[in-house]
Amino acid sequence: MSDYYRPLVQSGPARPDGALPLAGGALWFTHAEQLRRDAPARVVPAGDIPDPVRTRLTAPRAPVAGLSMEVPRVMGILNATPDSFSDGGLYHDPRKAVAHGARMIAEGADIIDVGGESTRPGAETVAPGDEAARVAPVIAALRAAGPTPISIDTRKTAVAQAAVAAGATLVNDVAGFTYDPGLAPFCAMHALPVCVMHAQGDPATMQQNPSYDNVLLDVYDFLHERLETLTALGIPRGRIVVDPGIGFGKTAAHNLLLLNRIGLFHGLGCPILLGASRKRFIGTIGQAPEPADRMAGSVAVALAGVAQGVQIVRVHDVRETVSALALWQAVQGGAAPVA
Repeated sequence: MSDYYRPLVQSGPARPDGALPLAGGALWFTHAEQLRRDAPARVVPAGDIPDPVRTRLTAPRAPVAGLSMEVPRVMGILNATPDSFSDGGLYHDPRKAVAHGARMIAEGADIIDVGGESTRPGAETVAPGDEAARVAPVIAALRAAGPTPISIDTRKTAVAQAAVAAGATLVNDVAGFTYDPGLAPFCAMHALPVCVMHAQGDPATMQQNPSYDNVLLDVYDFLHERLETLTALGIPRGRIVVDPGIGFGKTAAHNLLLLNRIGLFHGLGCPILLGASRKRFIGTIGQAPEPADRMAGSVAVALAGVAQGVQIVRVHDVRETVSALALWQAVQGGAAPVA
């Protein structure tokens, strides 16, 4: 059986000799949790991690869409849809969508992720032409306004083609490039960075009794297989971001297990994206039934992920997340950042 290694991530100046850098950044580790499907977890020294895994855990991550991965990045969510779970309809009007995107950029978003198809539980598939018509004008207007990278959140080649023509520079596929066989070759042909996410089932059915043998290792194995497939299709590992897919075919218990050990995914050798903003489990645990009231819980989850080395957090509440990250980094560094 395979062994899996989760670095026990630490931060701060009390860094012992021999500590290894996590993904080439400021966080570090001296030990890892060794996980197996057929045995209890145990803690091992970093020196006991096999060389190939240790290299993937420590190697600096390549920039994504021109953004260094040495500091946490904030991806702002822009739903140009009538039915998204959190803000459905608020930005369905292209003018309102563009204004909201510009506002998130002003608040400090590093990337804007534009989507034209809701992926909330129970959502129905949108025709590619309708989806493209929702996103392309918004992307074109944001691209004309400035250089902030724009991601297209889609499963479909035709939509990605329209979005890239309008100015998108990253493709974020919630189906992990399993829905449309033409999408990965299109991304390879145009040298686009991609985000590959895990989901069990499609949005219409994914929350109907999701189950796993071991959610953490099952998701890891899925992403590992997707990486092997994408690299074989011509998308190098340095252009791939991985996302464990919080809330996509997962119960609250599954989500919490993934969040508790999200550092495991550093072993894939790619930046990690965490998209937990305003998800239902945050409302349940944080006693916030309405999605719009889940900002505080969403920020807390984002910071917990960043503490394990997550490089990108995908959020609705950009201003609050950027502010929280600035404070987190100041505390970790023991000093305010230089203005």
